[in-house]
Amino acid sequence: MELLSLDPTPTPPRAFFGRRKGHTLRRHHTGLLGDLLPRLALDVSRPAPVRLGDLFDPPVDKVRLEIGFGGGEHLAAQAAADPATGFIGCEGFVNGVAQLLVHVEEAGLTNIRIHHGDAAEVLAWLPEASLAGVDLLYPDPWRKRRHWKRRFVQDATVATLAHLLADGAAFRFASDWEHYAAWTLEHLLRAPDFEWTAERADDWRKPWDGFTRTRYEAKAIREGRTPCYLVFRRRPRGVTPSCAGRAR
Repeated sequence: MELLSLDPTPTPPRAFFGRRKGHTLRRHHTGLLGDLLPRLALDVSRPAPVRLGDLFDPPVDKVRLEIGFGGGEHLAAQAAADPATGFIGCEGFVNGVAQLLVHVEEAGLTNIRIHHGDAAEVLAWLPEASLAGVDLLYPDPWRKRRHWKRRFVQDATVATLAHLLADGAAFRFASDWEHYAAWTLEHLLRAPDFEWTAERADDWRKPWDGFTRTRYEAKAIREGRTPCYLVFRRRPRGVTPSCAGRAR
């Protein structure tokens, strides 16, 4: 397959095409959106800090990003398990943001920041090599061919992730739709800045260590769909991989 020549600092395309709101919010959820969210929200209208960890109080040394966190179960569990790391979550669906705020309040989490909007805005705002990891869990698969251009994983966004991830940091992807998993694997394998970490079948059949099952994954399994878990490592900058060994 022909390799693409990728701009090292591309402008990511729009990433969110889903619903903005679902069922009517409970009064407590509405209160959290008005009181807690402003304290945790990223201000992407201002330049990002030189040290991204300074977004948090207390400051942290590492920052991870979750794109489309749904109800926030995975993001909140990651933040609770690793209080020395900061976590940024992006979600356009207001009900999901409200659910994450409930997790933050109940667990007293201080190491989460939230962008209620399109992840593309955050990707364009973040500094180069500022992320210790990126998670994309169960994104909308956009099953119809005419909608494939709406999928988050595209050559441009893969190049953007390579720009933002620190050397050796991982992009982790999970999906219960076989075609989207194959699509993602194809796009990442042809990206010169990433390598697939799988060495055996269980590495993509089973979740990575520390993975927290979301309600969406539980529903997918109940309905007979099999999840796939893909992990890609950001290659060191300035190192050009040989063609051999880039794909399995």
